[in-house]
Amino acid sequence: MLFHPMDILIFLAFGLSLWAQFKVKGTFNQWTEVRANSSLTGAEVARKILDSNGLYHVPVELVPGTLTDHYDPLSRTVRLSEPVYYGRSIAAISVAAHEVGHAIQHQQSYGALVLRHRMFPVVNFSSGIAPFLLLGGFLLHQASLIGLGIILFSAAVAFQVITLPVEFNASSRAKKLLLAEGFILNDEVRGVNKVLNAAALTYVAAALISVLELIKFVMIFFQGNNEEE
Repeated sequence: MLFHPMDILIFLAFGLSLWAQFKVKGTFNQWTEVRANSSLTGAEVARKILDSNGLYHVPVELVPGTLTDHYDPLSRTVRLSEPVYYGRSIAAISVAAHEVGHAIQHQQSYGALVLRHRMFPVVNFSSGIAPFLLLGGFLLHQASLIGLGIILFSAAVAFQVITLPVEFNASSRAKKLLLAEGFILNDEVRGVNKVLNAAALTYVAAALISVLELIKFVMIFFQGNNEEE
């Protein structure tokens, strides 16, 4: 089937994803121009929050690129892009605090993060095979291949969905930590919210696309079974 009714919704979700990526870049660039009252760099903020939470062993490293910031759970390292590492802006300290939020989640064994880490090896395997099983099943009209592909693809979708509470919780922690440590003033909270909410929207869009694609495959699977009967 070259076209499916669900493709309309998937197309709209892709549009949302592109807009979200544009939005996060625009918002980051906008608030990069606004210097934080604390005048601390993203790296300094990250280091201070880590130390105040007893995470002295977690290093803060520079990583190439822009918006490449992340927390590596394997090496337990916070990695910040150059604009964040050296930046003294609202955007820089917001992103830095968010990544530290993930390190604190790891330290406290935050449930959704733990589940996400345990799922990663399975998802890494299943997401690579699922597309081939689905394609082969549709081309060969083999319901068993389609069914197996859907099961494996479901793991990847679940991973995307579980990522949402992980990211939202890290952002919530970031805002509370920045205020508690005195790194931002009350009138700077708006900027922090703008930066972190824009970033969160990219995860929402990605999860939405995955869920809609899964629904499409399930509908095709059951439609094919009904036609055979």
